[in-house]
Amino acid sequence: MYRLISVVSSLLTLIVLAAGCAQNPITGRSQLMMVSDQEAAQQSGQAYTQLLSKADQSNALDTNPATIARVRQITGRLIQQAMAIRPETRSWAWDVHVLNTDEVNAWCMAGGKMAIYQGLIQKVRPTDDEIAQVMGHEISHALLSHQAEKMSRVKAQKLGLGLGVMAGAAMGMDLSGAAGIANSLATVGLQLPNSRENELEADKLGIELAAHAGYDPRAAVSLWEKMLDVGGNRPSEWLSTHPNPETRLQNLQVLAQQLMPVYQAARR
Repeated sequence: MYRLISVVSSLLTLIVLAAGCAQNPITGRSQLMMVSDQEAAQQSGQAYTQLLSKADQSNALDTNPATIARVRQITGRLIQQAMAIRPETRSWAWDVHVLNTDEVNAWCMAGGKMAIYQGLIQKVRPTDDEIAQVMGHEISHALLSHQAEKMSRVKAQKLGLGLGVMAGAAMGMDLSGAAGIANSLATVGLQLPNSRENELEADKLGIELAAHAGYDPRAAVSLWEKMLDVGGNRPSEWLSTHPNPETRLQNLQVLAQQLMPVYQAARR
């Protein structure tokens, strides 16, 4: 097993070096980009269309005019700020829907396809400022190319494991049975820490988007306090894609105070 992990690690390193990294235009962080934003947006668009079709067939699309208008007004203001930060997103086919499910969730795919769930609206009972924090955070994932980055890491992981099995066979070792275990180790070692980093980046950019759009940055703190109240038990940080909640709240409190002048200027 140790030899497999060593082989996979070396091969993944070679793949990353061969594929090259791109510098994110917003954060400046180096990202593995074996999958482009355009590819991620295309796949997301297809998945979004299928999801909406199934939701429509099962009456899971919210048709309440007041709810739809509220969500679209808030996201519309956030989209304007998103396009100002990353002008090429003006060509995105931005869209948002409300889904009638009990899950406390919201998301924004690559290319600007968004959804917020009734479970979040009904259980958290967010103010407009708090919805802006939710959707600002999700929109930030798309602006920061996080979906394309994650798809790239998954691609690199699969390539590395496949090559590891082949390399093992060349050395007379049958590593096919251990590949699944190595895949789990690679997921914990590569995917989850990266996801936690992405969450922190989206927190920072999301609260900035909301403040520039005229939404109170202090709502980010009250929102996550509410989310913790309805969240119940959660997995340990090591096996989670989200940062420690206490750390997250502390970071948001600092950011909220820093962004108060931006919010106040936007309100004027």
